[in-house]
Amino acid sequence: MDFLSSLFGFLYQCGDAFAFLVLAACGLAVIFGMMGVINLAHGEFIMCGAYVTVATARAGLPLPLAILCGALAAGLVGLVVERLVVRQLYGRPMDTIVATWGLSLIATQGTLIVLGSSMPGVGVPLGSFTVGAYSYSTYRLVLIVAALAVLVGLYLAFNKTKFGILARATIQLPHMAEALGVDTKFVYSMTFALGAALAGLVGGLYAPTMTIVPTMGSTFIMEAFVTVVVGGADIFLGTAPAGAVLGVVKAAMTSWQGQLFGQIGLLIAVIVVIRVLPKGISGFILRERS
Repeated sequence: MDFLSSLFGFLYQCGDAFAFLVLAACGLAVIFGMMGVINLAHGEFIMCGAYVTVATARAGLPLPLAILCGALAAGLVGLVVERLVVRQLYGRPMDTIVATWGLSLIATQGTLIVLGSSMPGVGVPLGSFTVGAYSYSTYRLVLIVAALAVLVGLYLAFNKTKFGILARATIQLPHMAEALGVDTKFVYSMTFALGAALAGLVGGLYAPTMTIVPTMGSTFIMEAFVTVVVGGADIFLGTAPAGAVLGVVKAAMTSWQGQLFGQIGLLIAVIVVIRVLPKGISGFILRERS
């Protein structure tokens, strides 16, 4: 029984790490992997979603609807950012780094000045359950299901809908798509807004589990970039396997020596993958297929 409860505990940790990595990376993978924009303000979109979720939940809205409001708010902010800033910088990745880094600083400090150093949070819903001698949060299982649902939803959106077909065509051959009558500016705007909305969704989902502060986005940004780099440019072939591999690494190292070693394990893993698979897991899969 002790072995089974310990095994469950390790699998629970792996699933929790997988959910965190996949959810943190999906919005970044859409913007970076599909559009080539290095978005250093990704954490601030997550922070936006968390703040809106907590504010609307404390105003009386049910938590699921509050999370959707957080995602919608981040998506609208992303739409504005794309039209005012990012649209001028396509094909200039170094410039997008500087611009989005500046936006990140403005958003963090602006939130600190306007809303203060922290916001009262909302409690973690759904309670807990016990396996053996250990207690586990039920809400963490919901996050695992949410991560899988987001992956499935993105696959269906980009492969089974008209917008997805136009988005892939625009990103792969923008001049050809424009010649065929596709409004490429609109497609780029909607794709960037989708990535921002996914970031806001992550902030809303994790808002009940975290302290709501202006710098909370930094909790996600490193692990999001690590997952995207390990996964490679293809969000569908890379993000889920990368999340699974890195989730096991993080859970194993955390169980062994604590949270700090879990972070160190992730960094070592990304160094190894970049050395062995320069184009990430998805690049390796596509190469094998061809």
